[in-house]
Amino acid sequence: MLRTRLSDALKDSLRAKNERVTHTVRLMLAALKDRDIAARPKGITAIPDDEILQMFNSMVKQRRESIDMFTKGGRPELAKLEQEEIDIIQTFMPEQMDEAATVAAVKEAVQQAGATSVKDMGKVMAILKEKYTGRLDFSRVSGVVKQTLG
Repeated sequence: MLRTRLSDALKDSLRAKNERVTHTVRLMLAALKDRDIAARPKGITAIPDDEILQMFNSMVKQRRESIDMFTKGGRPELAKLEQEEIDIIQTFMPEQMDEAATVAAVKEAVQQAGATSVKDMGKVMAILKEKYTGRLDFSRVSGVVKQTLG
């Protein structure tokens, strides 16, 4: 499903001569191909959609870190390009959960894991990643989990 959407988006961006989208989708397809190749020794020919969403999350996280560095380095034009890439990547991801839904999901995962302290954070994060990959920003979620457990 996601693979088809990526291929279609590449074709559409090439037809529309939208260089920014074409560049970003090609990066996404290259990263996907790398993951597929890395999974071959495990007997997997193509990684599933949930792993693709994890890959998209890490791509967004990398770009956010780049934006911070470019902003601190006085390069707003490069930060703008990174933000454009984030916006393009996010079009392939499910809608992100809002703050209230995130807190509710964390509380449910804490209860499901039987977590009582920050030491149980790994169990809670594992449950959240299993259920909500692509819909939660896990860099923000970890703070909510710590706050809930702390």
